Amino acid sequence: MAEKSLHSICRWTFNPGKGGFVPADQRPQWGGKNFGTVEMIKLVRNKIASRLPGNIEIGIEMHYDAEVDDKNAAAVADALVDNKLYLAMITPGAHSHFAYGGIASLDPKERKSAEELGSRTVDLVYGPLKKAWHPDASKAPAFIIWNGSFGYDIATIGIRQMYQNLKESIANLCKYENKKGGSLYIAFEPKPNEGHPAMLIPTVASAILFWRKLEEEFGVSRKKKGVNKEFGHSEMIGLDHVYDTVEELDNDAMVHMHLNSQGYNDGIILGGPGKFDIDHGVRINGMNIAIAGLIQQAGFNRWKGHDMQPRAYDNAEQGIDRVIRSVLSWEACQKAAKELDTKVLMRTLASRETAKAEDMMRTAVVRAQHYFDEMYK
Repeated sequence: MAEKSLHSICRWTFNPGKGGFVPADQRPQWGGKNFGTVEMIKLVRNKIASRLPGNIEIGIEMHYDAEVDDKNAAAVADALVDNKLYLAMITPGAHSHFAYGGIASLDPKERKSAEELGSRTVDLVYGPLKKAWHPDASKAPAFIIWNGSFGYDIATIGIRQMYQNLKESIANLCKYENKKGGSLYIAFEPKPNEGHPAMLIPTVASAILFWRKLEEEFGVSRKKKGVNKEFGHSEMIGLDHVYDTVEELDNDAMVHMHLNSQGYNDGIILGGPGKFDIDHGVRINGMNIAIAGLIQQAGFNRWKGHDMQPRAYDNAEQGIDRVIRSVLSWEACQKAAKELDTKVLMRTLASRETAKAEDMMRTAVVRAQHYFDEMYK
């Protein structure tokens, strides 16, 4: 039997429409009181998991308190267990409440409220949601700290105090979680902008440095701490998400992954540096095959999340199909990476025959597309 492969699906993918410059009601059946997180979980089991290879295990990702809260947590946990899915990731939805820095805020009232939101999220995961954890402790949920709220738009000396506030708040959060059991994998999701022009943790390197500083200054162990690697966030500012992977693995900081793309690197879908956060699904390309090979070598086998959005013009069935394609695209890249003759590749690179190395990677991309076609059928 093929090795288990863990993929997680995001609750926020299933929305009726983005609104703004595009329709907010493109998929009306995914909006309103009749489609909550419980209904989304059932949809994933019936229309997505059923179309995936048997070696794939599926988890669900959600925000507290927008998509799961104290009122519906028990029902959400029951739905996960009943549908043989797991809680793969949870994140405090601070960006929905706090516009002036959240846990890094210079406003003490906002900072306190944001800290309490984080503590309540921990309580929920160890409380009613605990029954939905994967039985393997190494697959325990990720607790993701997304930096959508702790940013700024004015260049002042206050930025340093915001950073110090962030360190103190996260240190207290980690100590609180440790008292609850210390089983969660806690990670930053770096992002250069959104929802502020500038953010306190903009890059993978920023997140890795942050955890080292927290260990030095507050005694917070870096074990199970690290980065939620989001390909698209690196692509947005033209950074190299392949090298990001090397840094994460080298610092034992790969905790969770968000497999998506801004689209520019396959020669088909537009997007890329300087564009907004498009959140396409996984693309079949050489970069993703390289990353798949790196994490295979490192033995990474935790949740790989699909932080993606349907296209603004997709109906519900097309939106579901996008998620299936994203999962299968990564599986295809993973299979192509595993079959790549790395010894020959390294000899080719050592002898400076880089054109031949390009040929090998291009062949791997073609094979990955064939694997996708086979699985998608």
